[in-house]
Amino acid sequence: MATYLDFEQNIRQIQEEIISAEVRCDHHAVEILKQDLAKEVEKTYSNLSPYQELQLARHQDRPYALDYINLILDKKYEIHGDRHFRDDLSIVCYIGYMGDERVMVIGEQKGRGTKNKLKRNFGMPHPEGYRKALRAAKMAEKFNIPVLMLIDTPGAYPGLGAEERNQSEAIARNLMELSNLNTITVSVVIGEGGSGGALAIGVADRLAMMRYSVFSVISPEGCSAILWNDPAKVEAATKALKITSADLKELDLIDDVIDEPLIGAHRDKEGAADALKTYFLEQVNTLRSFGDAERLEKRYRRLVGMGRFSE
Repeated sequence: MATYLDFEQNIRQIQEEIISAEVRCDHHAVEILKQDLAKEVEKTYSNLSPYQELQLARHQDRPYALDYINLILDKKYEIHGDRHFRDDLSIVCYIGYMGDERVMVIGEQKGRGTKNKLKRNFGMPHPEGYRKALRAAKMAEKFNIPVLMLIDTPGAYPGLGAEERNQSEAIARNLMELSNLNTITVSVVIGEGGSGGALAIGVADRLAMMRYSVFSVISPEGCSAILWNDPAKVEAATKALKITSADLKELDLIDDVIDEPLIGAHRDKEGAADALKTYFLEQVNTLRSFGDAERLEKRYRRLVGMGRFSE
């Protein structure tokens, strides 16, 4: 059963009325209700607050990395393990075909349902997960295969075991290695991009965000607790942090915003997957027109240019 947020209740009511009219075979009513639905969708999603966009980014029905992989990748094969400790299931790596293009896809996977969330550690990777991601990226470099990285995590796992196995070193090494990886790389925030856990697979030739995704240095809950000692001020923190795709594009911290369906990826997974696939293949074709040295130089200039400003 679909889950609706508070501001989506009018949409829910209209959709239920459409189902009822279809059961009655009242085609005229269906057509009118569909028009009403389109108007309500436009009204609702064209005026979202930053906190509402955060809710959409975390929506339990929103497609995760494996959902996108299953929709856009053919003849796929999963790559397991980091060759050092174990296979971290909060990071998934697949090689396969996107149309005629060979592609390596690396994604952070949250999991659905209690059992699967525990299995995937709620999408919070351990250091072995980041090392697995780097191993897959290095394999793609060896065979000159474009890499698509899907970011969706509340953050890197902060547990004792992760720190004992050098979590910060694993993230730092990914930042260094991916910045110099000699193949085409595209990173996309598909849901929640949390701090260093997101950056560890976020260094690429192109960094984009889905329309209703967020990217932040700290969660709004953590920010409100630190600044105001009041976790209830999450909405104010969300606005102050400027974590939405529109905010980050305006600040020139990302390259593009991918127009997922207006009603949201959680309501139209296929439409969102098509938008992601189209964007990735377009960027691969664009980046392929540059020589290796030129592409790496452009990547370097883009990365070191982040945060610059003039008064």
